[in-house]
Parts: sequence; C-alpha cells; structure tokens
Amino acid sequence: MLGNLDNEVIFKKAFTNKIVFTAFVRDILGIEVEVDKIETEKKFEPKIGYIDFELDIFAETIDRRIVIEIQRVEYDSHFDRFLHYFLMLIAEQQKNAKEYNIDQTVYVIVVLTAPYTISEKNGKPILDEVLLIQMNPQTLKGEIRDLYGHQFVCLNPNHPDKDTPKQIRDWLDLIYQSIYNPQRPSLNTDNEGIRKAIELISFENLSPQERAEAKKKEAAKIVLAKTEQHAKQEGKMEGEQEKAIEIAKNMIAEGFDNQVISKLTGLTPIQIDKLRTES
Repeated sequence: MLGNLDNEVIFKKAFTNKIVFTAFVRDILGIEVEVDKIETEKKFEPKIGYIDFELDIFAETIDRRIVIEIQRVEYDSHFDRFLHYFLMLIAEQQKNAKEYNIDQTVYVIVVLTAPYTISEKNGKPILDEVLLIQMNPQTLKGEIRDLYGHQFVCLNPNHPDKDTPKQIRDWLDLIYQSIYNPQRPSLNTDNEGIRKAIELISFENLSPQERAEAKKKEAAKIVLAKTEQHAKQEGKMEGEQEKAIEIAKNMIAEGFDNQVISKLTGLTPIQIDKLRTES
C-alpha cells in the first residue's frame, strides 16, 4: 500500500530523495541535473519582492535553480501566486549581482492534486494535464530565441490527456494512484525514479514519526476544507486574508501549532499569536 502523495509529509519524503528528484526533473523537464542539497520549506533572506514566501522543495546547481511545489487546495489566486514565485526566483539572483546577468536557469514544477475549478478569461474551463510557461523571446514568425530558458510547468493528473508524453505520464500516474488507488497501483517500475519513490512511500517503510506527522497534516486539511465549505455556505468568502484568518481560528481551536497554521494559511506567527489572545 502506498502513502498518499497528496500529503505533504509523504510528498517531501519521496521527492527529496536524490534518485527520485533527478529522475523526476529529467522526465518532466528533459534535463539531467546533479544536486548536492535538496531543501524543504525554503525561504530567502532578505525577502524577495516584499513577500515572505516559502518553497516546498528547492535545489540548485551552479547553472540551474529548481523548485518543486505541491498544491492541493486550489486558491483563487494560486496561478498568480506561483507566477510570482517563478519571477521572484529569477529576480532574487540580482541581489548580489553587479550587472544584470542572470546566471542560473530557473525551473518551477507545480503539482496540483485537485481538479481545476478555474476558467480562462473567456469562461472556458481549464482542463489541462500539463501547462507550460517558457520564458524566451520569439519573433513575429513565432521563432523562439533561446536567451533565458526559464520554465514553469504545472501538472494536474486529474485531467488526463492522451498526448501527454509517457515519461511525464508515469509520474502523473504515480501521484494519482497514490491518492485514489494506493492498495493496487499499476505503475511503471522500469523507471528507476518511480521504483525508488514507490519504495520510499510504501506504508510499511514509513516510520512511526512519519505516520504521525502525516496524520497531523491530514487533520489540518480536514479543518481547512470544513472552514472553506462553511464560509461558502455563509457567503463569507470576502478575500484571501479573511479566509486565512478564519482557517487559523479554527485550527487554533483544534490545537494546531503556529508552524502548521502558518504553512496552511500564510499568516505570520505574530498574526497567529494575536488571534490566540483574541480567542
């Protein structure tokens, strides 16, 4: 039985493994990487663009900067938020640069584990399994000039597409089946990275501490879902800040610590402490 890759603890256990990480990057981006350190909950000091954001999984080589982000709940602003992450990871390279050179190519891979509910500006629903942003200029004839190569890739296994390349399909199957068919998954174990990920997230290979932490994350998601459902029923979805405060209040009542609340809501520990004194 597989652990659920919809769970932050399980996801990070799999994708911070170097074999899994490098195989995933190779199959999704088509590049070979060799990394020394894979970080989680990465923050930058000083803050970039006046926003204190945190990245799920971060690694870099001399010439490449790679971020993998898992996002289960589809916030109204999440595409704007991830675009901001992408652009700020590029801009952050300038803090110590004497010139405007951007030495590292930036890659951001976002994994969404819930179906889309958003639409294009023309009202057409977004039902794509793979979405790409490639930051290179092009001519009026559509010829691409390879100056930068920065890429943003958004993956959502809930919208299967027969044209998705097999090497990407293998990973989307892993994510999807770990959530919806964990007991009898049918996966490509010929892929070394997939095989290693299966080994890492198999239930019998999870430590008691990992299982306990995973349960805490699941409980937090349930509180989050209940809060959002209640807010929708009451017509209180007035904005991201109000929603975050309402979620934080419910999580405080359920006994969650500041770190977990901050991770799920984006509120600072100071804001959460203030809510504790008010409750």
